[in-house]
Amino acid sequence: MTLTASNLESHSDDHFVDPEGDEQAGRVDVKGRSPLQLAVARFRKDKLSMAAFIVTALFVLCAIASPILVKLGVLDPYTFHQELLDFNTGGYPQGFGGGISVHHPLGVEPTSGRDVLSRLMYGATFSLAIALLAALITVAIGTILGIIAGFSGGIVDGVIGRIIDLTLSFPATLMLLGLSGVVVDRMRKGGDLLWIGPHVSVPNGPNGAFVNGFYIILVLAIFGWPPIARLIRGQVLSIREREFVDAAILMGASRRRIYFKEILPNLWAPLLVYFTLLMPAYVSAEAALSFLGVGVKNPTPTLGNVLSYAVPYAEADFIYFFAPAAIIAAIVISFNLFGDGARDALDPKAGR
Repeated sequence: MTLTASNLESHSDDHFVDPEGDEQAGRVDVKGRSPLQLAVARFRKDKLSMAAFIVTALFVLCAIASPILVKLGVLDPYTFHQELLDFNTGGYPQGFGGGISVHHPLGVEPTSGRDVLSRLMYGATFSLAIALLAALITVAIGTILGIIAGFSGGIVDGVIGRIIDLTLSFPATLMLLGLSGVVVDRMRKGGDLLWIGPHVSVPNGPNGAFVNGFYIILVLAIFGWPPIARLIRGQVLSIREREFVDAAILMGASRRRIYFKEILPNLWAPLLVYFTLLMPAYVSAEAALSFLGVGVKNPTPTLGNVLSYAVPYAEADFIYFFAPAAIIAAIVISFNLFGDGARDALDPKAGR
């Protein structure tokens, strides 16, 4: 495609001019950009969103690297360093700022002497893993039911709508707290291995950490899918009227193909935005539940139970209390800003 030089200034912003264009006088090549390339370009222009993306990526990389560093012995979240504690003061760390040193950049825990930095980095791995799995299951359930309800309509839509209303009628936090004792005990009675499917069993761990984490994931997903199901249903009501869906129906495509080959690819933008906004909500939910004593128990660290353990020492060892709270706040804020930036980039006509 070519344009004369006099028409270049009036050309749409959705195209850019190739500087190495046609050598003929007054003629250059013009290349079009896809919607994804336009969205990426808009996102990169937003400095706040780019900063949030960088911070989010750093947290994710730390979460991925922490188990490897623990295996290599670089991080040590479980070893007690009693020699670094002063039991004349009630087991508080010796030295400045809660025992800060070259080997312990954030000090050590009171009464136990475990390295705070190691526990926070390893705890971020568990917290982000729980939030990630819960968000993926939530989005999967909500997307599937939303597509079925929006495309089918009629009785199917009505039944799914009533299930959504019924699920929303339960207070998720109270249900999670109320069912924790019964469900977790029932899971632990399964023995050393937790059966999760045919020929698939996983270890509960020495303190049942997997059971508690699996319970949080399960409850967050069960009570978290209705909002996204409603969102996807509304999108599908519009998409099902388009020509490519009618063409697929006329060609005899199966419901499964229409759902996942025709409709689902047109939903990636709202799904991506909702996922980025759901992750920080589940990170803070895990921290809150661990703070209430329902989440993963010690000695397995999460950001929530480290913060819960640090609360009694807020005045005497402020850094120990401030560090997990600051990390949780940074994760939540960075994910939220990243999600807002992605939404604005994918749908520039919608205001924040």
